[in-house]
Amino acid sequence: MEFLQKQGIRSCKKQSSYKDASGNSFLQILFDKGNYGEFLIFSGLKKLERHHRLLTNVYLRKSDGSTTEIDILMIAETGIYVFESKNYSGWIFGDEKGRNWTHVLENKQKNHFYNPVWQNNGHITALKHATGLGSPELYRSYIVFSERCTLKKVNVNLPNVFVMKRDSLLRNVKLDMMSSPNVFDPEQVDRLYVKLMGFTHADSYTKSAHIENVRSKIS
Repeated sequence: MEFLQKQGIRSCKKQSSYKDASGNSFLQILFDKGNYGEFLIFSGLKKLERHHRLLTNVYLRKSDGSTTEIDILMIAETGIYVFESKNYSGWIFGDEKGRNWTHVLENKQKNHFYNPVWQNNGHITALKHATGLGSPELYRSYIVFSERCTLKKVNVNLPNVFVMKRDSLLRNVKLDMMSSPNVFDPEQVDRLYVKLMGFTHADSYTKSAHIENVRSKIS
């Protein structure tokens, strides 16, 4: 981890766009595992050559009045890509049907976390409402785990839903984009970006309420 953090200091200084987009300081990025995982995903996606826009920490209102937070959102000519970052080590078990997935550490300790496929589906549902774009083919759901974990038994067979480790993300997104038709032109990409930018600056009350809502799902 120390090596990664040293490397991260160099990366953060060179690529401050994540810092600007997320509002997190360099220290918050380097010493918070969740923030650091999102930073690595964001930095990888920045390398894509095709026209695209990136947003982080997008808070959207759900139909029940609660909020849902999108870790990283990419708007491209080929669609809207929703990334859920899970910066875990150990073994990961889960499928598309169960409410919770399981995270097993080296000491055999088991922890449960809310099904990230369901979680990202909730994000996409809220996005459809916020954008007014309801066609399911416009959206891609990516669940991205750390390289430090092993996807021991993960079974997901849904269209436009991808579960992978971070070191294969950029390759898979490139392949996905190459095989997908354009659904937006560059001007539409930019307009969507501006529209959704307004959902990235949540107040402290909204953030706290969101955290409590997430905790309630695994209790």
